[in-house]
Amino acid sequence: MRLIALALLVSSPVAFAQSADPTRPPANWVAPTESATQSGDGGSMRLQSVLMPQGGKPVAVISGKTVILGGKVGEATLVRLNEREAVLQGVDGVTHLYLTPDVEKQMIVMPGTRKAGQLKGLP
Repeated sequence: MRLIALALLVSSPVAFAQSADPTRPPANWVAPTESATQSGDGGSMRLQSVLMPQGGKPVAVISGKTVILGGKVGEATLVRLNEREAVLQGVDGVTHLYLTPDVEKQMIVMPGTRKAGQLKGLP
């Protein structure tokens, strides 16, 4: 019985270490391919994170590389940055990279909106 308990204790950390972490980003985000980090075009680059510190320069993580505003990514220069988008200017023109490129954003319009401060049924 003790031998079984000991075997379970020893194998548990090994099994735990080999299990997949559901919060880990996809492998190509963690270790981008060589062509993605050296490419000057936006086709293989990916915007992974945007940091907008108060009193400091905005920073983007593009294909695993940390780039400050005005910095270079391959042949392109990071010219504009906001919470959702990075804009790169290169020899081929302007490239827009988005944090959530597959998400289509739509404006929600509520029917029968009323002015603030008015209650229904009161004059």
